Amino acid sequence: MKTITLIAGALFALITAQSLQAEPPFGQLYYDGAVVRTVVPPAAAPKQGRDPIYPIMGGVEGQLPVAAVAPGDKGYHGGKWAVNVVMWQAEAVPYLLTSEQMVLDAEASGLVTITRVRDADFKCPIQP
Repeated sequence: MKTITLIAGALFALITAQSLQAEPPFGQLYYDGAVVRTVVPPAAAPKQGRDPIYPIMGGVEGQLPVAAVAPGDKGYHGGKWAVNVVMWQAEAVPYLLTSEQMVLDAEASGLVTITRVRDADFKCPIQP
């Protein structure tokens, strides 16, 4: 339980920091190899996520969270993000992950683990 709380706190800090870095305050994510933006700060919505999002812990410089869906995709629910924390294995050499498929391939190769953190779910629409 302590680990989940720490991960959720780190995720919130990461997303909040990204939201505060740019003028005006936009956050950024990767979606299908491209950078997309958020338009409002994230709002906590524990256990309400439907759209998979993958914050990457221990990644390379420039790594942003990865969104699985975006506006126009079947299955996009307006940015009701279901948080799946990605952590690189200690022996792995991290590289930039920019799509859900890359995240899932890294998991299948044993390079990362993915942990669903329902208490960290949040709402935040994105613009492709």
